[in-house]
Amino acid sequence: MLLLNASYEPLTTVSLRRAILLVLREKADVVHGDAAGSVLRSTTNMLPVPSVIRLRRYVRVPYRRRVPLTRAALMRRDNHHCAYCGRRAETIDHVIPRSRGGGHLWENCVASCKQCNHRKADRLLDELGWTLNVTPRVPRGVSWRLINGAEHGDPQWEPYISHIAA
Repeated sequence: MLLLNASYEPLTTVSLRRAILLVLREKADVVHGDAAGSVLRSTTNMLPVPSVIRLRRYVRVPYRRRVPLTRAALMRRDNHHCAYCGRRAETIDHVIPRSRGGGHLWENCVASCKQCNHRKADRLLDELGWTLNVTPRVPRGVSWRLINGAEHGDPQWEPYISHIAA
């Protein structure tokens, strides 16, 4: 679910549970319902499943120049594939190990399968003769900066995020 500020600026994406709680606690209003027209029912209430909700009060959000490095975002960036062998990734690896001065930065972190991560340990790629299948970069674009790299945005979100510069 896309969460908008009171000024209709996109803030982030939230889970269905969080969206429903915000609406039920009267902190947000449903702007667009689910495209399928789904409805949540309880013994006393009926609520359309939201696709876009808007906060009732304005929330000041500091501008972030860089996308925050999280495990979920890194896995999305690397498409859940190991940067060394291409298999399904389950862990994060630092290309230059932190024990050797490497930082916890987008440019130094890649998704990795457990086997490659274990075999690499705290060694450099040159020591193993390995190469990276991808070059680790900072993600760019509206979806990364504002909505946490949501993989599949709802078409109903387009009017709210199309005007924002990447």
